[in-house]
This record gives sequence, C-alpha cells and structure tokens, in this order.
Amino acid sequence: MILRRPLLNAASAVSIPKTCVRNLQHSIPMRPVPKPIPFIPDHTAFLSAIGRGLSAHATKIPSWEALFTLTSPQLKELGIEPARTRRYLLQWREKFRNGEYGIGGDCKHVTDGVAELKVMEAVVPPNPQLGNTISPRSAAATATRDPGTRKFVVNIPLGAEAPDGPVDTLPSVQGVVVKGAKTIKGSYVQPVKGSNGLKARIQLQEGIWEIRRGHKVDGGERRKAEVRAKRRAAENKEKAR
Repeated sequence: MILRRPLLNAASAVSIPKTCVRNLQHSIPMRPVPKPIPFIPDHTAFLSAIGRGLSAHATKIPSWEALFTLTSPQLKELGIEPARTRRYLLQWREKFRNGEYGIGGDCKHVTDGVAELKVMEAVVPPNPQLGNTISPRSAAATATRDPGTRKFVVNIPLGAEAPDGPVDTLPSVQGVVVKGAKTIKGSYVQPVKGSNGLKARIQLQEGIWEIRRGHKVDGGERRKAEVRAKRRAAENKEKAR
C-alpha cells in the first residue's frame, strides 16, 4: 500500500515569510571599539603593522574609532581595494578586538614604537598538582640554567636595567624565546649592542604583524595534476627527439 501525503488546499495553506540570513547582519549590534595598546597607539600604526600595503590607505581613515566602526561597503567607498584587502583588514580588526595581537602586542613599556626586552631568571614556583613540589625536569640543572630556576623574556622600560616589578609576577613576552644561555630569539627581534646578549628590542615597522599570503604551486590544487601531466608530456616529448 502506498501512503501519500494529503495535499493542502489554498485556504488552509499558511505562507511563511522567508528571511534572508544575509540581512540579519544589519540587525546585529556593533561590538565596542577596543582601546589602543602601547605598541599600537593609533590607526596609522595598526595599518602599518598588519602590512599588505594598507598603510597607503591611512589618510582615508580619519580616526581610531572610524577604523573599528566602518563597514565593508563604507571601506569600499573610501577606495580600499581590492575586496580581499578589505576582508584582511576586517579579519585583523576582529582579532584585535579579541585581544589577539602579533609580536610586541603584549608589551606595556613602549617608547616611540620600540619595546625593550631582557632575559630574566626566576625560581620555579611549586606546583600544587605535584604536592607543592616542582617537576623533575625543572629541578634538574642544565648547561644553561641552575636547578629549580627558569629563564624567560620580559618587557622593561627603554634604557632600564631591571623591570619595574617583582620578577616572579612579570609575564613573559609572547612570540620570543631564550635560545641557549642568554640569546633572545624571535621574529623582528634586534639584539642590543653592549648588552652581552641579554637585551633585545622589537620596533614597530611595516608588516610586522602581516599574515603572508600563500602562492600557487603548479596552478594551485585544482590544476596541479593537469599542469604536471602536461609538463611530464613535454619532457618526455623532448627526450624522445
């Protein structure tokens, strides 16, 4: 037996209005404008840091508030082209709102776009999960540190010799590490002369936070097999001559 769904007549049919999901974005309240950070004090520094030539559009965006409130159509009217550049700007704008910074973004002591770093050594605090003791790895001595200690990189005021607070409470700078006994390594890190390797600086510059675009290899994923097959055919034809 075949069961068929009964047909609805025109009188009993109920029309449900269709709402385009794309139109819902206009009813979503805009998130608040984040505050500048010491490493990124204004919109010009932000555009310069994220790279991809966006610093050339700095004069088109009047203020920090405008940077975080302009919509994509408004950015298009200002002449920020192509569309992938606007998408990249909006992507970094949301990352900044969420507290996701590039190197130097967590530094509190910045002077004229320069953050100074220094290698510090502190005692490893006890771990409650290990019965208020330290791990065997931390307790062992190595060629570069004493037993029960750790080395990390902190941000200090420019030209200072020591941080402005207790070493145990200072956070380590993200994106940099201590290599060997006292060498600070990381992207855009410049060692300070005369510091015996214990100090380094990060300077705000064009593209320091830039997310590099990938490049197509052999025509990209969709055309890779075709391009390589044609290349092999051409090589085999050349060998057969």
